[in-house]
Amino acid sequence: MLASMNEDAFWQLIEDCRPTKPDPDAELLAATVTERLAESALSLVIGFAEQLSWALYRLDRKEYGHNLSGDAFLYTRAAVVAAGRSVFDGVLQDPAAFTPYATDLIWAESLLYTPDRAYKRITGEEWGRDTRYSYESFSNTEGWAD
Repeated sequence: MLASMNEDAFWQLIEDCRPTKPDPDAELLAATVTERLAESALSLVIGFAEQLSWALYRLDRKEYGHNLSGDAFLYTRAAVVAAGRSVFDGVLQDPAAFTPYATDLIWAESLLYTPDRAYKRITGEEWGRDTRYSYESFSNTEGWAD
C-alpha cells in the first residue's frame, strides 16, 4: 500500500476501488475503500480523510449547490468525487457538469464515512475527525461569496 496520501494517491485509490458493475449510492466503492484503508497505516486513513474533505470543500460553491439542501448538496458532491478524478476535474472546469448529480439526486453518502469506519477497525475507537477543511455544505465562505 502507499506510504502517504497525497492528491494523486487519493484519486488512484478511488479509481482502484471503483466497481465495474452499477453502484447506486457508491455503496460498493465505500466498502472497498474502507477495506483498503483498514489494511493500511493509520496515517493513510487520516490522509484520505484530509483529501476527501479538500475535494468536497472545493465543490462547495454557490454555482453548484444554490438549489439544494445542505445534506443533498453534500451527498451529490460526494457522488462527484466517487465518479473519479476526471469527472471531478470536469465539474470544477464546467459547473454545468454538476447539474445531472443535483437534478437526478445522485448521491454517495456512504463515501463520507469510509475514513471513520477504517479508523475504528484499526484502533477499535470512534474518531473525532477534525480535518483542515470542512466538508459540510456551505462551509467554503469564498465559494459562496457574491
